[in-house]
Amino acid sequence: MTEQTEAVEQGPGRHVRVVLVDDHRMFRTGVQAEIGRTETTGVEVVGEAADVDQAVTVITATRPEVVLLDVHLPGGGGVEVLRRSAQLMADAENPVRFLALSVSDAAEDVIGVIRGGARGYVTKTITGTDLVDSIFRVQDGDAVFSPRLAGFVLDAFASTDAPPVDEDLDRLTQREREVLRLIARGYAYKEIAKQLFISVKTVESHVSAVLRKLQLSNRHELTRWATARRLV
Repeated sequence: MTEQTEAVEQGPGRHVRVVLVDDHRMFRTGVQAEIGRTETTGVEVVGEAADVDQAVTVITATRPEVVLLDVHLPGGGGVEVLRRSAQLMADAENPVRFLALSVSDAAEDVIGVIRGGARGYVTKTITGTDLVDSIFRVQDGDAVFSPRLAGFVLDAFASTDAPPVDEDLDRLTQREREVLRLIARGYAYKEIAKQLFISVKTVESHVSAVLRKLQLSNRHELTRWATARRLV
C-alpha cells in the first residue's frame, strides 16, 4: 500500500471486525499498523492467517464482518478460502464478506474471486484511507473495485453464459495455476514445494501437467506464456 499521512476518521459508532489473510507476515504487519488503530479508523483486526487452512480456521472462530483476502495463498489460493467459507458468506443474519487485496491485477484473478463470492477487489497500491473506506463499504454490502478492475467483472458477467477469460488457462487446476506462477517468477522446485507445502515430486508432476495442457516444451516457454498473460 502507498503511505498516507493521516488515518481516515470514521466517526463515532462505526466499527468493523476484520481478519487479514496474506502469506507475507511483513505485509500483514504493515496493514495492521495502517488500518488497525481502532479508535481512529473504526477497524478492529481480530485475526490473521498465512495460508488456506489457517484462514478457514481463524475466520470460522472469529466470524469477522470483513476478510481482507490475498489471491495467491499456499494451500489452494483465495478461491479455496472462499469455497470453504460458503456457508459463512450465506449467513442471512451475520454474513462474512470478503474483499480481495492483492498485488495482482490480472483479469482471471479478479474474476475468479468474484465468482467465488468476494464482494470486491482492490490492489495493494491502495492507500490506507481508501482501504478503510473500502472495508466499510463491503461491510455495508457494496461492491468495491480498484480503478479499471470493474471492467473485467462487467465484461465477464455481461451475459449469463460468459465464456472463460482464457480457455488455455481454464484447463489448469487451481494448484497448477499456483505452480505456474511460481515457476514463471523464477522459483526453484524446492522453493515451490516449501511455499505450497507439497513435495518436490508433486511439484514436478504439476509442472509436467501444466506443460502438457498448454502444449509447451520447457519452463522458459512457460515463463513467456505466463508473462504475456500478466500472470507473473
